Amino acid sequence: MRGVLSLTTLLRLLLLLTSSATTILAMTTTSKKSIINHLLHKTDLKQSFFALRHGQSLANVAKIISSDPQVSTVKHGLSGLGKEQARKAGESFVGSIESGAEPYRGVAVFSSDFTRARETAAIFADELSKSNVPIYMGDVILEERLRERYFGELNGDRDDRYQEVWDVDAKDPNHNQFSVEPANSVLERTTRLVTDLDDELGAVGGPWRCILVAHGDVLQIMQTGFLKHDDAARHRSLNHLETATIRKLKLT
Repeated sequence: MRGVLSLTTLLRLLLLLTSSATTILAMTTTSKKSIINHLLHKTDLKQSFFALRHGQSLANVAKIISSDPQVSTVKHGLSGLGKEQARKAGESFVGSIESGAEPYRGVAVFSSDFTRARETAAIFADELSKSNVPIYMGDVILEERLRERYFGELNGDRDDRYQEVWDVDAKDPNHNQFSVEPANSVLERTTRLVTDLDDELGAVGGPWRCILVAHGDVLQIMQTGFLKHDDAARHRSLNHLETATIRKLKLT
């Protein structure tokens, strides 16, 4: 986001490289069974994590599925209502910080690079800045592992077709019917992100409050990770996360 790499930016790059090397090593030295939920055996996290779904988007208004990065990173931003929802979410979060007793160093805002999520994160972070809340690296950090689940052949179709995918998810979270990204793939990438960020933020001191700005399906699936589910089959059984709703994520 900046023209010059700061010391913190360089540290983040080093930590990410180290994390990647560790992941590769683990994959070659552990059993052949892939890790699906990286939080499954975690007893605690050093940072506080919050899920924030993007505000109402133009795709929501049009009632279409928008999951193709080539389209969604440049189109389908927030509606007027969505922008106001994002502002109120930021305002509410600032209020919770000011009234809370838990110590924190600052707020880290990580966002999907899809337009609707980027815009939500930027508005949310602006509300933090107005109240002089310290922001990690001084800006929103884009993270592809928070991207919307890819819905394959259904991309651009009616959003009521989500249910067709969810019905199969409940029976087989590894399926790729309609060429969708498997639910378990989303669980793996998002829970791996959480563990990576917990280590990254811990390395620069803390604790931090970490906001993960993403999409409905992604955040529903991520929550199954915090609930220590073995897989993502039951993600639609959780309380639905409405647009611009923020929810604290707790390990069970």
